[in-house]
Amino acid sequence: MSSLEIKNIFKHYGAFQALDDVSLSIRKGEFVTLLGPSGSGKTTLLKILAGFEPVTSGTVEMNGRNITALSPEKRNFGLVFQGYALFPHMSVYDNIAYPLRVRRRSKAEIDQSVRALLDLVQLGTLAARKPQELSGGQQQRVALARALVFKPDLLLLDEPMSALDKKLRHDLQEELRQIHSTLGTTFINVTHDQEEAMHMSDRIAVMNGGCIEQYDTAHTLYRHPISRFVAEFVGKSNIFQGVVSASPGGGSSFVCANFTLPAEAGKGGNTCMMVRPEDAEITTSPVADGRVSLPARVVNSTYSGDRALYTLTLADGAHFIAYGNARSGVHSNGADVSVSFAPQDMVKFD
Repeated sequence: MSSLEIKNIFKHYGAFQALDDVSLSIRKGEFVTLLGPSGSGKTTLLKILAGFEPVTSGTVEMNGRNITALSPEKRNFGLVFQGYALFPHMSVYDNIAYPLRVRRRSKAEIDQSVRALLDLVQLGTLAARKPQELSGGQQQRVALARALVFKPDLLLLDEPMSALDKKLRHDLQEELRQIHSTLGTTFINVTHDQEEAMHMSDRIAVMNGGCIEQYDTAHTLYRHPISRFVAEFVGKSNIFQGVVSASPGGGSSFVCANFTLPAEAGKGGNTCMMVRPEDAEITTSPVADGRVSLPARVVNSTYSGDRALYTLTLADGAHFIAYGNARSGVHSNGADVSVSFAPQDMVKFD
């Protein structure tokens, strides 16, 4: 069952087109992330969903109801801002209670709802503290509780973890995922952090230049990107640019500067093939088992405990990145090696 339908949204600021025919269907209870670089349109789309920005054209529907022109306070959406926007003069309890007091709920209902949210975000013992007495992670949880206490139909998250350090960000991602699972509320998160998006989301909309390049699960985006932008933005990748042309003996071949491979018959012309770093193997001698094997030289490596990430230079001068098993030692800079990968691990896109 679809909860939110975004249909053919265009947004112009004068001559600048911020969104170009954006459509999304989000199911009830899903955790969806809008992922993209700065200027991709993800924040503009979030503002339109919140009711802060009008559309140039297109519609937004919630549970079959057109809410495109509805004011923010009438949408029953929760919103967690990047800077949390907590009231500094109010306690944690009063910050969370504020949306219910504005809605004129009874004192008993407010207390019951606030206590339940305090327990959910594990801040029950800090209810009397002011925001300035809390850590960044605790403030983020207060903002989350405040946005959820009135039981919104949808929760919008505007890069809520961008100001936190990496470990705390990871811990809060786990907590947020658990809270989402417990409540079953539809979450829409905006971020430029690929790892965050892949870790938390049921589906991810990768945005670029005001358009949605691909809308899929994290696994599909990573293993089967449909464009070069998605391949390079979601995770690390090695891309070979070449052409698909007819082979002399029949069939088709993919030809690039480094190798030639049989290709499926179909559309010819310029084509890219991608291989992920973890699908490549670094050896000190060529392999002869049907894998593509290329001579390379180590430029540098980054050690991360269980493995090392290598930057290599191929014969044509192009860079190639691959992981190596750090337990067996790290290849030194300038070392001559071979890098190999299986043709079936490569992904083709135009």
